[in-house]
Amino acid sequence: MLGLELVVVLGAAVLAGNFLGQRFRVAPPVVLLVLGALIGLVPAVRQTQLPPEVVLLLFLPVLLYWESLTTSMREIRTNLRGIVLLSTVLVILTAGAVAVAGHALGLPWGPAWALGAAVAPTDATAVSALAGSLPRRQITVLRAESLVNDGTALVIYGLAVGITVGEEHLTLPHVGALFLLAYGGGAAVGVAVAWINMNLRRRLDDPLLGNLVMILAPFTAYLLAELIHASGVLAVVVSGLIMAQVAPGLIRAEHRRQALAFWPLATFIINGALFVLVGVELQYALHHLSRSDLTDALLAIGAVSAVLVAVRFAFLFSSAYLIRAIDRRPEQRLRRMSDRARVVSGLAGFRGAVSLAVALSVPETLDSGAPFPDRAFIVFVTSGVIVVTLVVQGLLLPGVVRWARLPRDTSVDEEQILAETTATEEAIKALPRLATQLGTTPRVAEWLRQEYEANLATVRARGAGTEDDPALLHNRHYTGLRLALIATKRATVVRLRDEAQIDDTVLRRLQAALDNEEVRLTGGEQVE
Repeated sequence: MLGLELVVVLGAAVLAGNFLGQRFRVAPPVVLLVLGALIGLVPAVRQTQLPPEVVLLLFLPVLLYWESLTTSMREIRTNLRGIVLLSTVLVILTAGAVAVAGHALGLPWGPAWALGAAVAPTDATAVSALAGSLPRRQITVLRAESLVNDGTALVIYGLAVGITVGEEHLTLPHVGALFLLAYGGGAAVGVAVAWINMNLRRRLDDPLLGNLVMILAPFTAYLLAELIHASGVLAVVVSGLIMAQVAPGLIRAEHRRQALAFWPLATFIINGALFVLVGVELQYALHHLSRSDLTDALLAIGAVSAVLVAVRFAFLFSSAYLIRAIDRRPEQRLRRMSDRARVVSGLAGFRGAVSLAVALSVPETLDSGAPFPDRAFIVFVTSGVIVVTLVVQGLLLPGVVRWARLPRDTSVDEEQILAETTATEEAIKALPRLATQLGTTPRVAEWLRQEYEANLATVRARGAGTEDDPALLHNRHYTGLRLALIATKRATVVRLRDEAQIDDTVLRRLQAALDNEEVRLTGGEQVE
């Protein structure tokens, strides 16, 4: 019964946390963490532990897949060098710096590296939730870094735990082979799953079956990669990025609308629940530490958090100036980022679900049966570092963004205007030919031409920024009247249902059509 109670508590916490965050203009993840810590005070909740496999295999693939589907491949290609450096070199340097700090605080080298591996990767969902106001290029680099760096961290973690329990040996060829398997194997699995996904989607007409394939894809990619000891994270990301490129020409409109109704809600709930669980886990780890260990752990949280920020800032600035000195091509100069923007990126290195899952994955015992050294300490410090990065850096980030005075990113709006204008112009140009091919009557063709030309005038006026343009005024009047008519039709079919003249089934069909029309008119369906 506790499982059902936990589901209700988590759902209520996600609802309350997001409502309070919006009400008081505080990033919802910060509020969710606080609520999680408060919920963790309840003994029954605190003692309920989710296995780490649940986070790694149930929650993480869904979140990573959606992030991959909604990430700009063009921006990734443009900034590939920086993303690779951030997701490999920075992760290794961060894990090493944290391991040195942990060892200085009394941890053996194995557990110290395990702690470093846990807190080294940034979190894609936390970045999206807390850094959404940044320019497109910056947020894409941060998201892509977070999507890829988990693979590096998990290899380091596997080495650290393996050496501690006596199963691994540290040689350069062995470490190189592990990284090659993690990245090469993960990418290969991602390509294979995407290929299977594409072929199935071509053959499935039923939107329910098609979207079931879409739901299974990230779990299949993660599972297959883990079976060959490759990076499940990278397999999910590669599969998602490939599908994002081929899906527009492959997936049918009905399938896509159904997916867009499911995925944002699913990822919203899972993401919120994970932030709450971090707060609960902090309470759980707190009750497994002695008073003397608690003092050391609090010091470690402060030290590790400082190390994370220092290493990230040092790497961002040093690598940028090193690349400038080596690469003096004109196109490289166009990619340069201001120092203020780099400060924002340095502060946006949030930790989240992956760090928690890695810390919880630390085995409780060694092969000899002895307890794994300082496991409770690692879990508590990792949870505390997640809280510090999300709360402290999350609260500081909006002020730093204002200080940075980043130029407003209008590229998405400009490209949308370009796409809408070009597509409508091409449609108007093709209309006579298509009308002849289809045998459409001249009256219908003329009606459609007028509708498309009115739409084109509206798009052009919106792009010019002239709010008092007659085309925009016409569009506002047209949209307002159409919405009022839709409301009248909806009230009528509800009245007919209430009077028992039509069945609920008929009501639902008509209501779905009216809802689709209303969403189209208001532009309420957004995909980022």
